[in-house]
Amino acid sequence: MAKIKGTVVVDKERCKGCAVCVASCPCNVLALSSEVNGKGYPFAEMVVPDACTGCASCGIICPDSCITVYRQKFE
Repeated sequence: MAKIKGTVVVDKERCKGCAVCVASCPCNVLALSSEVNGKGYPFAEMVVPDACTGCASCGIICPDSCITVYRQKFE
């Protein structure tokens, strides 16, 4: 059976650091960065990339649509 691995790409400049995506992630992949973007907000980033299943809960819940989730199948 093929395994699916996900990758989350966050548009750092559009992210306002609301952390809704962090709370919605069932695998605890996301966290707010200690760095800030150009507007002064901490942005979401992947902290445990190997745990991502590509469920896209973060991208669906993001109020600013700044998250894109990619899925890749491995044999």
